[in-house]
Amino acid sequence: MAYEIRELSGSLFKNEKKTEEKHPGATGSCLIDGVEYWVSAWTKDGAKGRWQSLAFKRKDAKPESKPAPASDDDDSIPF
Repeated sequence: MAYEIRELSGSLFKNEKKTEEKHPGATGSCLIDGVEYWVSAWTKDGAKGRWQSLAFKRKDAKPESKPAPASDDDDSIPF
């Protein structure tokens, strides 16, 4: 039987591809309200000890597109 994510649960795995300090230490996925999310986790140190910081991103989210830079060479007529 193949692994299937159950509602309100997920899994994290050590990020073996981490090459920079800002990369998450663990990654995985979860299912919340029928929507699948990618999960990233970082272990941080604070005044009260070590803790986990989490980030969630919808699996079906479209990549953010950056607007094209404005050009000063615009010869179009604005009217």
